[in-house]
Amino acid sequence: MSRTIYYTAMSLDGFLATSEHGLEWLLTHEAGTGGPLDYETFVADIGALCMGANTYRWVHQHSRNEAGEILEPWGYEQPCWVFGHRDLPAWPSADLRFTNGSIPEVHREMVSVAAGKDVWIVGGGELAGQFHDHGLLDEVIVSIAPEVLGAGMPLLPRRLSLKTLQYAASGEFLSIRYAVVR
Repeated sequence: MSRTIYYTAMSLDGFLATSEHGLEWLLTHEAGTGGPLDYETFVADIGALCMGANTYRWVHQHSRNEAGEILEPWGYEQPCWVFGHRDLPAWPSADLRFTNGSIPEVHREMVSVAAGKDVWIVGGGELAGQFHDHGLLDEVIVSIAPEVLGAGMPLLPRRLSLKTLQYAASGEFLSIRYAVVR
């Protein structure tokens, strides 16, 4: 049975990105490999993923040079739904599904396509919060970076109760896996 998981990283003071939606700060820290909560272990069980328009725009922009040439290929083999209300640039050979559909409707489609594997909410926090609002968020896995941003986009702009399931050090990060308490 598919779980819907918000897997992300944040600064020590609880921000996913800068106020301008920047993630450059995150790439300055070394992540561990091979641990129970590391990226490779996590993504092996993912059948579908989704992200908000700001996350997608940042990834799209930072994977190209100033001339717009692709420097890095799309990082996912799984189908990816991108939520947004404006036109976004495509990515050659990526299985992208741009949508402004309702969260429950798109979630049903994602679970179907995932075929028993998990669904990953990549970011941002508001999108994960909307899944939670509809009772569709099962777990939160957050890796805490040794960085204080002082301001920015919050991890999850909602109140929710969580139960700690697991934690582990992973490189410079402390990763914690929570179940969403309904």
